[in-house]
Amino acid sequence: MNRLNYKHLHYFYHVAETGSLHAAADKLAITPQTISGQLKLLEDDLGEPLLRRKGRNVELTDAGQMAYQYCKDIFRLGDEMQEVLQLGLDARPEELRVGVVDALPKSITHRLLAPVIANNPDMKIICREEQMTTLLGELAVHRLDLVLADSPMPPGMNIRCFSHELGASRIACFAHRRLMSETAFPACLNDAPVLIPTGSSSTLRTNILSWLKRQSMVVRVAGEFDDSALLKAFGSAGHGFFFAPEVITDEICQRYDVEVAGVVPDLQQSFYAVVAERRHTHSAVKELTERAGSDIGFLST
Repeated sequence: MNRLNYKHLHYFYHVAETGSLHAAADKLAITPQTISGQLKLLEDDLGEPLLRRKGRNVELTDAGQMAYQYCKDIFRLGDEMQEVLQLGLDARPEELRVGVVDALPKSITHRLLAPVIANNPDMKIICREEQMTTLLGELAVHRLDLVLADSPMPPGMNIRCFSHELGASRIACFAHRRLMSETAFPACLNDAPVLIPTGSSSTLRTNILSWLKRQSMVVRVAGEFDDSALLKAFGSAGHGFFFAPEVITDEICQRYDVEVAGVVPDLQQSFYAVVAERRHTHSAVKELTERAGSDIGFLST
């Protein structure tokens, strides 16, 4: 395998940024023909086409999109290295790069991270929200320090990661007051509209549907949502009953102007930190995972 030529990568990065060979050439003060020739060498080295023509400009292929994301990290780190070395090693703020599964409520994310933030006031938090499989891929190549999720790492994934339970909460059911009736919970859900998380990977979705089936409850699924905040917003507008961790009841009722229909005592949602095996563990990740299983009362009700 040939060593990567970073000058070729630099040319590709500017073409990807501008979407044009001519614009990149103007910025770099070289000819478009020079850039084109260097990009051809880069594609030959990588074994994949990175660009394709689109009118007078170019667009990224799937391989080009991936290469562009790596380029942004490479050159960001290069700029950061230059800044740190010029300003001094002590000037660089410590970063904690956190992946957050999109089904995890935002306030739960903050509760999980708040003690670490309080103990590391100068640390910069970088959060990225995505689906579990995508975030685990980022974790495996050390682009993230940890992943916060509502389930442990799925079985069968060929990466060395470890799941640490950080806390848990019972599940409560919420709705706008106009959906409330004199019928006791959970019978009030019969023939009622319900909002649920989307995707087979959602633990909460699976638990809710299983519980409804055990209760012989017939409901109308009025909406499915990737984003938990969007689901609550629709619930706030009266589009259906929805479920969320009981531990954030006060916040949900105040922010979304809804009421508690009832609590499901036999449903519980747990929250996990998933970390990759590595030689040097981030101090904040170590602090977070050392609390797992020993002091999770801040999420209990």
